[in-house]
Amino acid sequence: MTKFYSDMTVEEAISCFPIGSTEVEVLDDSEDFIGFLTIEALSAAVQQSDLTKPISHFITVNAPLQNLRNYSIPYDQFQAFFESDLCRVVFNALYDGVYITDGDGTTLFINQAYQRITGIREEEIIGKPMSYLIEKGMISVSASLDSIRTKNQVTLTQRIRNGRKIIVSATPILSPQNEVIFVINSVRDITELIRMKYTIDSQKLSFQPISQLLPGSEQVNLQEIIIGPSTTPLFKLADKVAKTDAKILLQGETGVGKSLIAKYIHAKSSRKEKIFLELNCGAIPANLVESELFGYEPGAFTGSLKNGKMGIFEKVNGGTLFLDEIGDLPLELQVKLLKVVEENKFMRVGSTEMKEVDVRLITATHRDLATLVQEGSFREDLYYRLNIVSFEVPPLRQRKEETIPLLEMYLKKFNEKYNEKKKMTPECYEWLTNYSWPGNIRELASLAERLVVTTYDDTIDLPNLPSFIQPVLSRKTTTHSLKEAVSELERSLILNAMKKYGTTRAAAISLDISQSALVQKMKKFHIRLENESN
Repeated sequence: MTKFYSDMTVEEAISCFPIGSTEVEVLDDSEDFIGFLTIEALSAAVQQSDLTKPISHFITVNAPLQNLRNYSIPYDQFQAFFESDLCRVVFNALYDGVYITDGDGTTLFINQAYQRITGIREEEIIGKPMSYLIEKGMISVSASLDSIRTKNQVTLTQRIRNGRKIIVSATPILSPQNEVIFVINSVRDITELIRMKYTIDSQKLSFQPISQLLPGSEQVNLQEIIIGPSTTPLFKLADKVAKTDAKILLQGETGVGKSLIAKYIHAKSSRKEKIFLELNCGAIPANLVESELFGYEPGAFTGSLKNGKMGIFEKVNGGTLFLDEIGDLPLELQVKLLKVVEENKFMRVGSTEMKEVDVRLITATHRDLATLVQEGSFREDLYYRLNIVSFEVPPLRQRKEETIPLLEMYLKKFNEKYNEKKKMTPECYEWLTNYSWPGNIRELASLAERLVVTTYDDTIDLPNLPSFIQPVLSRKTTTHSLKEAVSELERSLILNAMKKYGTTRAAAISLDISQSALVQKMKKFHIRLENESN
């Protein structure tokens, strides 16, 4: 029996649910059994549009019991209804598909929605038994035949000849003699559900030209911005502090958009018409940082310019200076920076004359400055002077609602740059939404550009994604328990198998486990395979 893990989403469970099965076992992170996920519970989650909820909300502890509810209505009443114009009007008004058979499994009626979802036309199957549809490859399994056999409601997943995956719920209609006289099937398209979810998400959140919000934004090359539920409080605070000259410290992982926020604050400030300049403290050799920041006098050192050089603080006078990766600033320069922060004064290298400037200072780091202070590698007094207003910028994996708009934004940008017309399918958007993006927005932008320039068709689909993405979690250098050692070995074997064979099917064979078990273990170890066309 296929095993699922409790932190899987409903959407992930749908994609992995075995065709024709009615339930699967669910395990926790420790591989302990915690219950069953039934296809009925999965169907209910789909009906409620809870595609992103973990399946732990829908499991049952006990083995599922068959629904024994009977419908006992005279045959003539049903027969008259199914042959009436009212039947067609009612069922053709439904968005979901309807498929009706008699007690022998012979097709009596399908509505227009079923034909739209499956591509199977009415004239192909009316009067044909369900076994005929299976034999011709139109459907993979029949809920009607199972319902007739068990005289119970049956819900299962079917694969249609057009490649779509659907959920079918079959309800038997019983005669007073407890014989099945009709079966009514309700059909919902899983692929279409994902598309509907994507459309709804896109309506809730999309990127907007910041030039419409901030007239001076072109001064800092700030064209688009995305503000979602997770970042709304952050930008609300940015609006407030932008009106002041308070020092701001932006903290967060590399690639989360700290530079964007700094530009946003400048564009909302009274200095928006003045210069905005960005300097990465970690990208300049330590021996050059001082001269870059403060400039130098003629002849200050060997190789210096004849007329000296104006430093960044002088160039930005009246504007905003954004010092990225401030945690990498050499300790000896932190004293000099403190002087500027406290008094707006500094001296050029080789000079004895104090210069006064008016600069709005915004700093950022991906490192924990408080820890650096404790370790003695960052000055405590400078830390408190810079940390007047602190922003904690969440990683992209905590801002999943922004993933699709960001992808749309960068696809648009690179389509224009390379004169392309690439579009991404909703399934592809959904898959990337569930990816953890260890490189954050920078990684997302890089992937978008890669897809635009490397794909041949105008539609970017799952097979176009990189075949293998490195695991998100970094390896531990040492293990401290048997459980950790076993997990590390298991993870290593899976990684090696995937790199060697490329597909979960081939890798599973080499590891002597089922493909579904391998997929679940890859999820457990945060090893992401973007999808397989085979």
